[in-house]
Amino acid sequence: MVINTTMQHQFKALTLSYKNAPIAIREMVALNEIGCKNLLDKIREFTTAQEVLVLSTCNRTEVYYSAEEDLSREIIKLIAIEKGFLATSVIAPYFLNIQNHQNAVQHLFNVAIGLESQVVGDFQILNQVKNAYQWATDAGAVGPFLHRLLHSVFFTNKRVANETAFRDGAASVAYATVELVEELTKEIENPRVLMIGVGEMGTNVCLNFQKSKIKNVIVANRTHHKALDLAQKANAQAVYWENINEEIALADVVISSVPGDCFTITKKDLTETAATSEPKFFLDLSMPRSIQDDLATIAGVKVFNVDAIHNRATEALKKRLAAIPAVQNIIAESTADFHTWAQEMSLSPAIQQFKNRLEEIRQQEVARALKKMNIQDQELLEMVTKNILNKIVKLPVLELKAACQRGESEILLEGLTALFNLEQEVA
Repeated sequence: MVINTTMQHQFKALTLSYKNAPIAIREMVALNEIGCKNLLDKIREFTTAQEVLVLSTCNRTEVYYSAEEDLSREIIKLIAIEKGFLATSVIAPYFLNIQNHQNAVQHLFNVAIGLESQVVGDFQILNQVKNAYQWATDAGAVGPFLHRLLHSVFFTNKRVANETAFRDGAASVAYATVELVEELTKEIENPRVLMIGVGEMGTNVCLNFQKSKIKNVIVANRTHHKALDLAQKANAQAVYWENINEEIALADVVISSVPGDCFTITKKDLTETAATSEPKFFLDLSMPRSIQDDLATIAGVKVFNVDAIHNRATEALKKRLAAIPAVQNIIAESTADFHTWAQEMSLSPAIQQFKNRLEEIRQQEVARALKKMNIQDQELLEMVTKNILNKIVKLPVLELKAACQRGESEILLEGLTALFNLEQEVA
């Protein structure tokens, strides 16, 4: 028997992430929006993949696709070409090739919900998946299978957010810093935030403000071009280091990630420069600390060190980790529902051919009788025979769907094929 099982057993994933690739390799294959769209077009033009999703973030570059054969080598070559003809031998060992259909589906669920994120429960990854879905849809690379799969993922995310603590709080220091600033300045209109230092921590915090309602962010660094580069990426404003004292005075919030052995803000510095903003908040992310505790003795000034912020992140992370079993249960329910839908979809061609075959038989027999009947009798015969046909079809279809959930649909399909000569039609 030859049965077209559509794409439900042909879904695959090719993934490179922080789990198995150092940052230098991740940078090599990272794709911006244009790169993702270009890769989508290349995969559709030069491979046999029928449904394709390209996802690329700072921590992962992934391609999900539907095809009968393993296209991982071809896709890695296309990534290398898109990135300027990289040597595939350099990047290929870092890709994980998921050929099993159910494992690929499970992986996409886990990634989109945040179970695979470097910061567990990262909510930004879902927005990145939504963007990837939109680009794939615009490119005509999404069919019924991916449409249903992605909407199942989005629905699952809503359940996770509503039914668990997996989305509660900021679970990284960078996110927790932004969250704290939002809390502290909720009564201040358009608060001015000064970011001092553009190292890894300062950069992460600054970039995270892009996802915040706080938009008035100022960046200062001893090397001005670095501040300018970050400001351009983060939609912020860069200022010269020579004006740092004036900027501290103007800011509602000062965040320092410069080590204290290189730069220090003291009580004396603040009292000598008119503190025009009140209240004023200082967040010290540096080690050694660069903001002295005694600033907090000034009226209207509050100081938070990295431990206080880290504790906020740690508590949030504990809640998220504790919620993982509940999240996994929700995902398991969603994947089970999705696989049931996919299996039933695989039966649709056979069911339709079965209905068509019976309809042919009905029409042949009715045609013989119609010649001897008046119009009223003809209409009655049409109605009665169609009702009979629908009732005959109903039970086998229900049995097929039930057998499909039990993993036994092949036996019934073989029976239908033999009884109604469907083999050539369901090919």
